[in-house]
Amino acid sequence: MSEASARRKANDQPVLLDTELEHLPAELRWREWMGRVEAVIFAASEPVSREVLARVVGKICNLDLVIDDIRAELAGRPYELVAVAGGWQHRTKRAFADVIRGAFDTAAGQGAEAKELSQSESLVLMCIAYLQPITRGELSSFFGKEVSRDLISVLRAQELIASGPRSPQPGAPYTYVTTKTFLSQFGLDTLRQLPDFEALEDAGLLSKEKLLVGGIPAGLTNGEGEDDVAED
Repeated sequence: MSEASARRKANDQPVLLDTELEHLPAELRWREWMGRVEAVIFAASEPVSREVLARVVGKICNLDLVIDDIRAELAGRPYELVAVAGGWQHRTKRAFADVIRGAFDTAAGQGAEAKELSQSESLVLMCIAYLQPITRGELSSFFGKEVSRDLISVLRAQELIASGPRSPQPGAPYTYVTTKTFLSQFGLDTLRQLPDFEALEDAGLLSKEKLLVGGIPAGLTNGEGEDDVAED
């Protein structure tokens, strides 16, 4: 084998990352782990899981403490490190939302934001989040009027919901469940962080009675039949 071929073969080998960093003093080792974790999260376009972050730090590294230290260092910055959709992600702080919106609401920036949901779409999404897995027929029964396939398609197009397991009901219609995109968009780490349904009622932010008697805006109808099929 020629020297050039040997070099090419060596370059094809995967780089072995030193995660333990035993040659470094404890303080420098910790700073390096912090830098690695933040760099990986910063470079990712979606929340980064614990499993991914564990690949770049030592076995004795406590990722939760690393995240806490990174958050402490970002305390005065306009962005923060948040737990969302089962991982961690850098996000700008809510206090700067109007500033960011003002900066990009120009001719060059229009259209960059996702389509805002209508009240009907938001209500149906809320019910799916709380009652999942749930069929379109069950949603229609809950609201007292037909929930259209077009409305469901809007939520699917924004990847806020997806097909869940088939229901044991006659015809085995598909159910609907929320997605990681839903968690990410609403800043939730898990569904357990959804506000308690009864607490929302007590606060006057939600009335189950109004929902059940159809106290919702028009726009849910235009459905065809009860059975749904999966749409990937």
